[in-house]
Amino acid sequence: MNFLGLRTLNDTMNRFEQELAAALAELEGRSLLRHLRNVDSAQGARVLIGGRSMLMLCSNNYLGLAGHPRLRDAARHALERYGVGAGASRLIAGSLDPLSRLERRLARFQGTEAALVFGSGYLANLGTITALAGKGDVVLGDELNHASLIDGCRLSRAEVRVFRHRDCGHLQVLLEQSRQARRRLIVTDAVFSMDGDCARLAEMVELKHRFDAVLMVDEAHAIGVLGPGGAGLAADLDLGQEVDVRIGTLSKALGSYGAYAAGSHMLAEFLINRARSFIYTTGLAPALAAAAEQALAILEEEPERRRLLLDNAEYLRDKLGRAGFRIAPTQTPIIPVMLGDERQALAMAAALFERGVYVTAIRPPTVPPGTARLRVTPTAEHTHADLDEVLTAFVESGRELRLIG
Repeated sequence: MNFLGLRTLNDTMNRFEQELAAALAELEGRSLLRHLRNVDSAQGARVLIGGRSMLMLCSNNYLGLAGHPRLRDAARHALERYGVGAGASRLIAGSLDPLSRLERRLARFQGTEAALVFGSGYLANLGTITALAGKGDVVLGDELNHASLIDGCRLSRAEVRVFRHRDCGHLQVLLEQSRQARRRLIVTDAVFSMDGDCARLAEMVELKHRFDAVLMVDEAHAIGVLGPGGAGLAADLDLGQEVDVRIGTLSKALGSYGAYAAGSHMLAEFLINRARSFIYTTGLAPALAAAAEQALAILEEEPERRRLLLDNAEYLRDKLGRAGFRIAPTQTPIIPVMLGDERQALAMAAALFERGVYVTAIRPPTVPPGTARLRVTPTAEHTHADLDEVLTAFVESGRELRLIG
């Protein structure tokens, strides 16, 4: 449907639909309209789209586990024994064994006393923040935090103070201004999903102690990627015991679905009783829990997957930069190719798609205005031959659109 072409709205539309159509037309006019694209295969280095094999460079399937045979088998066995759904909230219908096993495994993996599984990363962040902060408290968040962290802060009813991206000097000023609060909760991503850079955790830990604050870190894009055994940024910096609340996801490097909050036994018990997105949501499907547990086993047994991932990211990042593309500073496999203009980002993504490379244009409100980009994410499954093919497509597309010389 071409919303931009709706000069006269269809008479068959009611007022509500007319308002929606007008809003969509306005988004299209600003190159901010989004569409779903069907993928006809499992996530992998290549996917099928419309019967055509495409190189996948915009997935968070960092280690290539989403279609792994061992995850499929684990999910299949759990389906046969436990069925498809969990039936109800775990507090109502009971906690199925695959979830309890997974939580024990996650606690060992994170080096914490306990872990609690949520239905998704969004639910984990909303539930945890709103349980830990409320009226009389101050929540302090990085300006580039993920939407789920931002929404959790807004819904908490605490006073929300936003510090400049990775600016611990600004965070210190805000903490000093918040001394009268009942509780000060610092909330940050470990790896920022659209930029690929990392939080300054060592400085944040120092500020946490100085101001008697609580530190919550979302390790979604660090789990399976950074740190010893893929345990995340806090573990990489040997700060795991200094972070009060560690949020992780099962849906990115671990190839399944769901998320968790890891920390003390007291934290887990508190969230079971106070996190509304845990209490009032059906438990995670047992097949997904079983698959995630198997992914943790593979992560431990096959450390070469992480080495391949980081090597591929360095290889492609270096070649794109040498070709003349502007790459934002990144410490992870997330490679932001900065274009600035929304129309240019869409045109570049379309030109790449024609050449068999699937990369998505990232535009506001996901990123700030004027910073549209292509978020390129190689995986452990890509070969250097694959990445050379990607580079060729980028160079040809960039020259065609006069983005590089």
